[in-house]
Amino acid sequence: MQELEVQHTDDGSATLFVPALDEHYHSVKGAYTEALHIYRDCAYLYAAEQHTVGERPLRLLEIGFGTGLNAVVTAMVATAQRSVHYIALEKYPVVPDLVRSLGYDKWVDAELFAAIHGAPWEQPTDITPHFTLEKRCCDLLGTAIPEEIDIVYFDAFAPEKQPEMWSAEVFARIYQGMRPGGVLTTYCAKGAIRRLLQATGFTVERLAGPIGGKREILRAVKA
Repeated sequence: MQELEVQHTDDGSATLFVPALDEHYHSVKGAYTEALHIYRDCAYLYAAEQHTVGERPLRLLEIGFGTGLNAVVTAMVATAQRSVHYIALEKYPVVPDLVRSLGYDKWVDAELFAAIHGAPWEQPTDITPHFTLEKRCCDLLGTAIPEEIDIVYFDAFAPEKQPEMWSAEVFARIYQGMRPGGVLTTYCAKGAIRRLLQATGFTVERLAGPIGGKREILRAVKA
């Protein structure tokens, strides 16, 4: 990945900025707030409400592991009733020194965050009894989508910056890998993306965005 800069967002938490793309890893309105609302609450906890004790762990796919913020806020609420196997696809892993400079230990469980970043790549690792992490260093465009996925955090860079990641082919591949009733959320609420998800077969709804952040986000459910 090209040179990255640490910048602070409106809720006080930090994010990374990519000068070459003029793009941020998280919302400038609030990195931490975005992770909680769009991904943890509107996808993971929403899906977990239908998951009962004794069932298999939820299989969660994150498109873009990035700073690991979405992963740690999910791990912090994983319980026996809603345990999760978290698979993250990331082409450009962030180096440890840069991760530490973000100061997320003030916002999340520091030990858990360190364990997530210390976990080896390319193999499942039990971070807690209810949270298994599988980080894969790969390019989504040339990688087989994991199967039997219950939840997708679609957190790629914006369509204007990475149009190839927001294609009909990519969404079709993800759709095929999801279980019926699977949930996908994304910060991007553009009409073109909503229509693309609908054309793929998802039932799509607009939801209110994070407080102080984007006005709307999208949640898509596989029929």
